[in-house]
Amino acid sequence: MSTAISIKNLGKSYILKHQKTGGGGYVSLRDELSASFRGIFSTKCRESNTANSAEVFWALDDVSFDVQPGERVGIIGRNGAGKSTLLKIISRITSPTRGRIEITGRVASLLEVGTGFHPELTGRENIFLNGAVLGMSRNDIRRKFDEIVSFAEVERFLDTPVKRYSSGMYMRLAFAVAAHLEPEILVVDEVLAVGDAEFQKKCLGKMREVGQEGRTVLFVSHNMGAISEFCDRAILLNKGNVFADGTPADIISVYSGKAFHAGSGMIELEDDSDSDCSITRIALLNHESTQSSQFDLSETLTIEIDYVVRTRLAELQMAVTVIKEGIDLFQAFDNDDYADITPVEPGSYRLRYIIPARVLKEGNYSIRVQCGLPNKLYQDINAGLGFDVSSHVVNTFKRSFRKDRPGQIISPGTWHKG
Repeated sequence: MSTAISIKNLGKSYILKHQKTGGGGYVSLRDELSASFRGIFSTKCRESNTANSAEVFWALDDVSFDVQPGERVGIIGRNGAGKSTLLKIISRITSPTRGRIEITGRVASLLEVGTGFHPELTGRENIFLNGAVLGMSRNDIRRKFDEIVSFAEVERFLDTPVKRYSSGMYMRLAFAVAAHLEPEILVVDEVLAVGDAEFQKKCLGKMREVGQEGRTVLFVSHNMGAISEFCDRAILLNKGNVFADGTPADIISVYSGKAFHAGSGMIELEDDSDSDCSITRIALLNHESTQSSQFDLSETLTIEIDYVVRTRLAELQMAVTVIKEGIDLFQAFDNDDYADITPVEPGSYRLRYIIPARVLKEGNYSIRVQCGLPNKLYQDINAGLGFDVSSHVVNTFKRSFRKDRPGQIISPGTWHKG
């Protein structure tokens, strides 16, 4: 049986250009404007103050793996690991710098909202356009047409130009088209994260159905629960390389473990200016308020979240889930009992969720952070921010603190005489 995707020694490089001042720093807008003004009077002055430099950045470097027909493969890794670059090469949006990739079958990609749509065309016209791009006849597209429209729930807007669609409508139709027009290989990036929970569930069900029909699915996600539930294989990318390849349970464990994170204790995220709420930073702090990924059983652990709100959100919710070995131990919402700390007006905010000492047993953990409204999810970040709990202070002998005792967490309750 031939492979669906065969990748050998794949590499993709980009040239990063830097403009430096004579003092070695980078040019600000103010510097550039003042240099331009001076350049009116002296070209020589401008040339002597700035110098250009360039470096080669390898987004992917010597990546090799095969994907068999019908496999559902999850691609995970930190931001900047090379996940999206890999999917763009597989989708033939960009070409590799070196190496070889062989693909057997038609590829349908959903790498960002509305990929492949023409904004001036209606929803109906874009369905036929995308089908034609995939090499399908008009009769084949008509046969799937009602199913696509029903799945996307855009019947009322079918003859409206898609440039007038909301991001949710755009995404629903884009996914429905990509999943229903019978590609042999379906490629889906983290675009599902912006949908509501019910639609995400619907999409995962459809991707599972596609896989059961013998078609291949590549799925990039920061949601480890979705990777665990949907995929039968996972590949972990790190700094452009394949770090690990195996079952989802094993790879998620590696991704969440202390060896992979090497004490980072913090992730920074790109601010999504199109979202009403965007998380920009998540950090783990010890009892001394120092960033860390190593904690003692005897100390508190603080999860610090920085985020931006762009419109008035009266019901905004932030949630933190603590995960161990792929299992959600518990989830806490910021406004269950603390509604007064939930922002209403636009602005930049910081929240801290504090886990008391002597609650988490020894072991490796990761966290997941979500923000949204009761009926709308803005972000679902399970970017592998891991930490390790050990015991150097508390005596764990013959105590419930021992990791081999029943239960995943230590009882936070107290004992009293009756």
